[in-house]
Amino acid sequence: MRTAKITRKTHETDITVEIDLDGTGSYDCQTGVGFFDHMMDQLARHSLIDIALRATGDLHIDDHHTVEDCGIALGQALAQALGDKRGIRRYGACNLPMDDAQIACALDLSGRPYLVWNVDFPTAKIGTFDTELVREFFQALATHGGITLHIDKLHGFNSHHIAEAAFKAVARALRTAVETDPRKGDAIPSTKGAL
Repeated sequence: MRTAKITRKTHETDITVEIDLDGTGSYDCQTGVGFFDHMMDQLARHSLIDIALRATGDLHIDDHHTVEDCGIALGQALAQALGDKRGIRRYGACNLPMDDAQIACALDLSGRPYLVWNVDFPTAKIGTFDTELVREFFQALATHGGITLHIDKLHGFNSHHIAEAAFKAVARALRTAVETDPRKGDAIPSTKGAL
């Protein structure tokens, strides 16, 4: 069973996330940050990873701690559910269009965290959501999930479309990377013999 449950409690946030890598993309995400919940739903639906997320945070300050800590917890859950990564495809990529926006994502479940972020937003906010938090989420996800993650904006002038395309592109790439490879059995996808 490629599942995980992570609980993270700090003075700023209280988060529980449960995932199933072999799910159907079901989602139940409640963080108190409406736009972010919408993005997490997209991440689950398009990755086919079941995600149940509950978060309470210091939203009276701003959304930063909640969004970042959700990225930390989800990254930890992915790493736990993947275990030693036997039999996975490891790599994934997606070039995703959404109306005016087009985002390219490539990732490697290498155990070596690295984020390349070439995405700019024309506005500072999407509703009340700070657009800079999109990068913060993916930085936390990559760092704590051990993911080499490249996200590049090719086009886009609508901040909502840019953000949503980024989450969907990462989801689609992640879907490929976590899938088991029927040609590899239980082999670890590295010449090192470990990831």
